[in-house]
Amino acid sequence: MSTGTDAGTGAGAAAIPTADTTGSTGAAPAQGRLYGVGLGPGDPSLMTLRAVEVIAEADVVAYHSARHGRSIARSIAAKHLREDHVEEPLVYPVTTETTDHPGGYQGAMEEFYESAAARLAVHLDAGRTVAVLAEGDPLFYSSYMHMHKRLAHRYPTEVVPGVTSVSAAAARLGTPLVEGEEVLTILPGTLPEEELTARLAATDSAVVMKLGRTFPAVRAAMEAGGRLAEAHYVERATMAGERTGLLADVDPGSVPYFAVAVVPSRIGNPGSVPSGPGEVVVVGTGPAGPLWLTPQTRRALADAEVLVGYTTYLDRVPARPGQLRHGSDNKVESERAEFALDLARRGKRVAVVSGGDPGVFAMATAVLEAAGQPEYKDVPVRVLPGVTAANAAAAAAGAPLGHDYATVSLSDRLKPWEVIAQRLRAAAAADLVLALYNPGSRSRTWQVAQARALLLELRAPETPVVVARDVGGPEQSVRIVTLGELEPSEVDMRTILLIGSSQTRVTERADGSRITWTPRRYG
Repeated sequence: MSTGTDAGTGAGAAAIPTADTTGSTGAAPAQGRLYGVGLGPGDPSLMTLRAVEVIAEADVVAYHSARHGRSIARSIAAKHLREDHVEEPLVYPVTTETTDHPGGYQGAMEEFYESAAARLAVHLDAGRTVAVLAEGDPLFYSSYMHMHKRLAHRYPTEVVPGVTSVSAAAARLGTPLVEGEEVLTILPGTLPEEELTARLAATDSAVVMKLGRTFPAVRAAMEAGGRLAEAHYVERATMAGERTGLLADVDPGSVPYFAVAVVPSRIGNPGSVPSGPGEVVVVGTGPAGPLWLTPQTRRALADAEVLVGYTTYLDRVPARPGQLRHGSDNKVESERAEFALDLARRGKRVAVVSGGDPGVFAMATAVLEAAGQPEYKDVPVRVLPGVTAANAAAAAAGAPLGHDYATVSLSDRLKPWEVIAQRLRAAAAADLVLALYNPGSRSRTWQVAQARALLLELRAPETPVVVARDVGGPEQSVRIVTLGELEPSEVDMRTILLIGSSQTRVTERADGSRITWTPRRYG
């Protein structure tokens, strides 16, 4: 919305023609043409040549303003307006204040947009060319789009793009926004603070618009998302009263609506990289690729100077310029943990990359065990959760973990089979659903058959079993079989098994698919 104070009102605009402009033949007038004209961020010299051409050719020039009548859009284009231009000020009924409209703020605005579009349609039906002025770009957080949605399907329309405030802010800061494979996220400051925090944490670069009264929440989100130290502030870019600086230094009471927060590219910008003592963050990538990463995990991976992990899991993390990677085999967890701690002790920010959830049969235990040694007691260690394979497989199959369940690894590499068998019997006797991790591999081929035989002593052959392989990956396969039908030879290291309890059910849906679920009530 245009709520600025540095523009005129166009009080001397020409009157709207009312006579028949089609001549004496009585023929219907030619249909007018609608233009959405982007004016750029504020400096009139940043208007495009096409914008100037369209304004010069237009019969009617429309622009939005608050009830005080001043329009920033008109002030930008002022020197291109003619005395014979018909001016249509589209005056908002409300901006930030309350309203007694029966539909509330939204209802008042919808009514206004309908009325404004109807006013412009009168000109278009009369064959006049209408140029609707818009600060920045007409289709980028602009009021013009409300006219576009109501009129563009009815009249010939052209949108003239303009330089956005995002590009202007980056130019005034003299700082690249994004480079290479970096991702830029543009956010409205009106989002809830927690949503802003999550999105800021999950992106490389960001611009937050619509500040003003939202500034305290935006600043808090920047801090919570770990971005405050690298965030910049730009107010009224290219306009009178322009101000730039570090976001952390800005007085919240001084921030207008026409201001943006900018988190620029980190590439080649040492000041944007977090500083401080070294640390180890153990992160979980979920069962597959980037779709399973949490915003918190994305931030930790972006902030790390060094990534350490099993090569298969490291390959799931996008490469970043300047970031070092140390991949290793899956059987050297202790060595990998000590290597990461040694790097952190020398001041490096290290992310240890684990599959699934790092605390479930994964790297968190190895790192914390190593961190318990005296030489590492001063190294900060954090563990960030991830989606574990059991939850991913359960969601793909329905809700088999809907009641009490136990998680057991069938790998006897770090514990004897006798312990595994004892735990399987105890869980089966307690009628718990079982999530069986690490069921088999090329060197472990008999454990699944042994576990199946043991469970059949205590469970009915009809017990539902979810056989989930490569969940979230390109070869995902999720099947529901019975314990009696389970074929051990089909199970490998990329498979997880969910063994139902006596209460677990399987139902068929209308589309022929089958789902399994365990009731929350036990009876």
